[in-house]
Amino acid sequence: MHIKKLVGLFILSLALVNCKEEPFQITQTQIIPIPNSIELSDSFFTIDETTGITYDDNLKVSAQFLKNFIETGSQITLKKGNAIQFLIDETLEPEAYNLEVSKNEIKIKASTDQGSFYAVQTLRQMMPVGLENGAFSENEILIQVVVINDKPQFSYRGMHLDVSRHMFSEEFIKKYIDALAMLKLNTFHWHLTDDQGWRIEIKKYPKLQEVAAYRDETLVGHYSDQPHQFDGKRYGGYYTQEEVKDIVQYAKERFVTVIPEIEMPGHAQAAIAAYPELGCSNQPVEVAKKWGVFEEIYCPNQKTFAFLEGVLDEVVELFPSEFIHIGGDEAPKTRWKNCEHCQALIKREGLKDEHHLQSYFITKMEKYLNSKGRQIIGWDEILEGGLAPNATVMSWRGTSGAVEAAKSGHNVIMTPTSHCYFDYYQSENDDEPLAIGGYLPLEKVYGFNPIPEELSTEESKYVLGAQGNVWTEYIPTERHLEYMVFPRMLALSEVVWSQPENKNYEDFVSRLENFHQRLDALEINYANHLYEIEGDLISDDGKSYYELKTLTEGKNILYTLDGSEPSVNSKVYESKIPIIESSIIKAAVFNEEKRLGKTFSQTINYHKAVGAKITIDKQPHQAYSGSGIEGLVNGISGSDSRYGDKEWLGFWGEDIEITIDFEKAKKVDTIRTRFYNGKGQWIYAPKQLDFKLILDDGSIVYDEKSLNENNNKIVDLEYIFNYPKGLDIKVKSIHFKIPNYGTIPEGKQGAGNKAWTFIDEIIIN
Repeated sequence: MHIKKLVGLFILSLALVNCKEEPFQITQTQIIPIPNSIELSDSFFTIDETTGITYDDNLKVSAQFLKNFIETGSQITLKKGNAIQFLIDETLEPEAYNLEVSKNEIKIKASTDQGSFYAVQTLRQMMPVGLENGAFSENEILIQVVVINDKPQFSYRGMHLDVSRHMFSEEFIKKYIDALAMLKLNTFHWHLTDDQGWRIEIKKYPKLQEVAAYRDETLVGHYSDQPHQFDGKRYGGYYTQEEVKDIVQYAKERFVTVIPEIEMPGHAQAAIAAYPELGCSNQPVEVAKKWGVFEEIYCPNQKTFAFLEGVLDEVVELFPSEFIHIGGDEAPKTRWKNCEHCQALIKREGLKDEHHLQSYFITKMEKYLNSKGRQIIGWDEILEGGLAPNATVMSWRGTSGAVEAAKSGHNVIMTPTSHCYFDYYQSENDDEPLAIGGYLPLEKVYGFNPIPEELSTEESKYVLGAQGNVWTEYIPTERHLEYMVFPRMLALSEVVWSQPENKNYEDFVSRLENFHQRLDALEINYANHLYEIEGDLISDDGKSYYELKTLTEGKNILYTLDGSEPSVNSKVYESKIPIIESSIIKAAVFNEEKRLGKTFSQTINYHKAVGAKITIDKQPHQAYSGSGIEGLVNGISGSDSRYGDKEWLGFWGEDIEITIDFEKAKKVDTIRTRFYNGKGQWIYAPKQLDFKLILDDGSIVYDEKSLNENNNKIVDLEYIFNYPKGLDIKVKSIHFKIPNYGTIPEGKQGAGNKAWTFIDEIIIN
C-alpha cells in the first residue's frame, strides 16, 4: 500500500481526542474493503452549511446518495457549489474510482455512476458513524485529506440468501442489499425456490402461491437429532411480483444486480406438490417439512418444459440480470431410473445415463434462456454428463468443479463450502446458535484465494469472482441471519475487492473492531469474536506447551490452570504454558478495568499418545483439515455438537490408515476414539476398525473392532487390551485401518455419493 505524509498524523489524532468525539479520528486502516492505494495528509476538509455539491448528470445516483446520507444523518443541508465535485474520468475502469480530499474540496472521479458510488461508500466510512442513524449532532463534519485510487480485483462480488427454508421481510431484504452496497459487493443471489417452499409469485401458475408456498409444519432441532420432531405450525409465504420489482429497483439504485435462482431439475418437491404431473410418478406429494435432499425431481417431458418456460417467461420480465440461476445441484436420479418415459428418452437421444439426461435437461433450458437474451448459472453438478455450452459454473463442492470448468473455457464463480458457507459455525463456543454444521471462522474466510492454484494465468481469467452463501434451514429469524453473516461478509468483501498484496489479517481485525461502531449504528446484529481466545497444544523438544492468542492488540490475556474463572487478579499470559499433566485452562481478554470477551476453556487430556509421532496415508479434505494430523493426538477432543471444528478431521470417500509410533514402548490398556455420524450431512461412522499392534519384542498382533451402526450423532469406539496375566507387554506402534462407510444408500440424503468419515482425538491410556 502506498502511504505518504504520515508525519504529524499521530499528534493531530491526539489533538482531535481533546476537541472532537472518537468517530472523527480516521486512519487508512479503517476502510473495509481496503483500497488499492491511499495517500494521507495531516489536515481536514470541513463539510458544513456552506458546503456545495455539483455533479455530472451521469453520476447523479451516487451524488444523490451522498447528499441524502449527509442530510438525513445530520442537520447539514448541502448547497449548489463546487466544494464536492463528481467528475467523469473516461480513463478509469467501470467500477474504479479516484477520491481526492483536500482542505478546500472533494473530487470524486469515475467513468461510471457505479465507480462513483463506490467512492461514496469509501467516503462514508471516513465520516462519523452517527450519520448512519441520525445521531450526529455537530454542525460540521471533518474528513481527513486523502488521495485514494481504487478498483476491484474481481468483477463478480456476491452474497446469496436462501428464502425457501425460511422467509424474510421485504424490508429486511433491502437492509441486506444496503449492506452489500456499503461493502462494494455487486450481486445478490436470491434463492427463491426449493423443496420446502416456492417464494415468488408466478401468475400463470396460481397453485405455486396456493400450495407450493406453504408447508404444513417444520422440523424442530437438527436433522441429525433422532427421532425427528416437528412444530405443527403451517409456515410459508411468497413475494408478490410488485414486491420483487420494488426490491430489484432498490438494488439497482445501489448498483447491486439481483440474480434469481429457480431450482431444476431437483429441489422441486414444492412445485411438484402443487402440480403432481411435473413429477415422474404423477403422484401427490407434500411440500417438504424437513431439510435435506429429496427424490422428487422434474420429469423431462413436454409438460415440465412448458411449465418451466412459463415460469421463466415471468422471471425474466421481473429480473433484468444477464444471468438466471437454474440450480442443477443435488438431483437424485432414482425417479428417472424407474421412469419408463425417462429411460425411453435416454435411449432415443443416445444418452449414456441419467447424468447425461440431466445435461440434456439443463442444455434445453439454457437454450430457452439464451433465446431470451439471458445466460445460465448452475451449481457445479451441471458439469456431470457434460456442461451446457454457455453455462457459468458456481463451484461449491470444493474447487475441482471450478478447475474443470475453467480449463474448458467456462466462466466460474467460487463459493466452496470450505470458505464461503456462512451457515456454518463461526466459533467453537458451546453457546453458538444452532447451525447446519461445519466450522468456518472469520480468519479462514479472510484467507480465501478465489483463484485455484491448479489454474494457469490464462485459465484464471475465467474466475469471475466469489460469493458467500447463506442457507437458512437453521436460521429462522433476521437477527440470527445477521449474526451468521456479519462479520464474515466484511472479510469476503476484502477477498473479492482488495488486491492480495494489501491484505493483512491483523490489520483487518483492527479495522473490523472500529467498524463495529458502524454496525451498531445500523442496528446489525453481528457476531463479535474479536475478544475471544484461540489455543493450541504444541510440542517443542519432546515437551508439550499450550499457546494462547487473541486477535486484538493492546489487551492482556489472563488465565488459570485449575478450572477457576479468570479475573483481573489472575496470571497474565506472557509465553507458552508448559503442560505436564491433564489440565483445565481458562482464560479471557482483559483491558485495564474489566473482562472484554467470553471465557475460553480448554480441557487437556494428557494421555500416552500426546506428542507421539503420527502418520496417515491420506491427507484430510482441505475443507476439514482441522489442526492437521497431529491434532488427533494433541490431548484435545472436538466439539460434541458439530463436526468441522479444528479437532475433527474429515475424509471424503476414502479408506484411511493411521500409525502412531512411540519413542519408547509403552504399556497400553485402552484405545478410544470417536466418529461423527451426521447422516444428514453425508457423514457416516465406519462399520469397523482393523488394528495392527507392534510390540516391543517385535511381535505383531492383529485384531478388529466392529461399531454398531446407529443414528447417534457421535459413535464411540473403545478397544481394551486383554493381556495374559503376569506378562509385562508394551506396545511400540499402533496401526489403524479405517474403511470408509462406502456409498450412501438410496433413500438417504446424498444417496449415491461417497460418504464422509470424520474422526476425533485418538486417546491411548
